[in-house]
Amino acid sequence: MRWVPTFSPIPPPSSAATISRIRRTGKKVAAGLGIPLDVIPTDTSLAYDQILAAAEAGTIKAVRKASGQALSDFRIFRLIANAWGCGGMFAKLTSPEAVFQLIRDLTRDRPCDITGISDYAMIDELGGIQWPFPAVETPHLVPQERRLFEDGIYYHPSNEAKIHFSPVTELPEPADVAYPILPLTGRGTSSQWHTQTRTGKSDILKKLYPAGIYVEIHPEDAAERGLANGSRVIVRSRRGELEAEVYQAPTVQHGQIFIPMHYPELNALTHSSFAPHSRQPNYKVCAVALSKKP
Repeated sequence: MRWVPTFSPIPPPSSAATISRIRRTGKKVAAGLGIPLDVIPTDTSLAYDQILAAAEAGTIKAVRKASGQALSDFRIFRLIANAWGCGGMFAKLTSPEAVFQLIRDLTRDRPCDITGISDYAMIDELGGIQWPFPAVETPHLVPQERRLFEDGIYYHPSNEAKIHFSPVTELPEPADVAYPILPLTGRGTSSQWHTQTRTGKSDILKKLYPAGIYVEIHPEDAAERGLANGSRVIVRSRRGELEAEVYQAPTVQHGQIFIPMHYPELNALTHSSFAPHSRQPNYKVCAVALSKKP
């Protein structure tokens, strides 16, 4: 059994290829029983066998009762520990606030030190507390709006910042004769957010953005290919393809197209390379071919 207590449990850069395979074959991620713990069902969590429905509380103070059968992370961990016969290991974790205080004590003398926070009541009294917040004699006199590192001292022995620099390199997949277009991805509308695990479930927000995936293309590039607004096109990369609606946009450069990142179909196109230091996946650009749907 594989238990994954996190959200979006298939990390990049493998997620695009993994989700595409799941959509194509129907096969699950884990060999055996896989159970993620997630707040909202997503493409990645649905790739597993079962889902533990979590409430958005964890070690944070709950503001309302969870809906349905959802439980806080704290209660799910306690129940599983008891079922596995190791509940004694969690004996001191009697409530989410007790968990918070344990985590608080572990931060002592660390960059994220929050040992000056006594309890949830203090957080309520101060209207929220900005970290770090180490223990001091007069915590109520600590300014609530502070800028990290404004004193020029960083968490290294030299007290100086360390900046990782990667030299400029060629695109991992430049345009060529077979795939002459560079697709750019990014935010579409103000009513959409990332992969839409939430905004995609709002009936109101759904009315404010296109229901289907679309491609923005420069009007002259569209004319060369006989494409009008509303035309259906096939966008194909070395990894997969998608069908989308054309939207002519003079803000897009020649030889490029723009596709909002919020539609899962886009994962079939993108390249899985990533930055060497941040491990940030390269979901922004790759090489594709564009053709009008017959």
